[in-house]
Amino acid sequence: MVTATTSPLFSLSSLRASLPSPTRFHTSLSLRALSPRARLSAALPFASPLVSGGYGTWAATSISSAGRLRRRGLEVVCEATTGRRPDSVKKRERQNDKHRIRNHARKAEMRTRMKKVLRALEKLRKKPDAQPEEIIEIEKLIAEAYKAIDKTVKVGAMHRNTANHRKSRLARRKKAIEILRGWYVPNAEPVAAT
Repeated sequence: MVTATTSPLFSLSSLRASLPSPTRFHTSLSLRALSPRARLSAALPFASPLVSGGYGTWAATSISSAGRLRRRGLEVVCEATTGRRPDSVKKRERQNDKHRIRNHARKAEMRTRMKKVLRALEKLRKKPDAQPEEIIEIEKLIAEAYKAIDKTVKVGAMHRNTANHRKSRLARRKKAIEILRGWYVPNAEPVAAT
């Protein structure tokens, strides 16, 4: 974990004052503690590109203030970007957009199916002359809702535990209506295992 620390020997303001800072360049300094040595990350105008440093890395030229920092166990590192993002970043953004749209559609369909089941159960609960055959239509709606929930899990838009929780909620509501109407009688005594 990277944490900002200051040393009693120097502060960022004194360090900023000791480094050359032309008026046309913006200088920003930050101190990060990394084991085993502290690294000072800075965007400085006196940097030169490193050939083997990789994408966007720069090393500071040796000046007296940078030499003093190295003697104190610090390292001056400059990072610069060219403004162009790699193609992999653009591809990842395109994929994220496509997946967000797909996941939103799956979740919306799942929520719609669940609402249909809950509305049908509420209507059946309030209906004074409900018949046991009416629960068959609700069971078909529940099957469609289960299918939508499972598809949402399959594409990775929802965790399987959340899906199981939602399916369980629908089943509990249906069973509560059946018990209320007297169409289902739970076992009063558990069967003893022999």
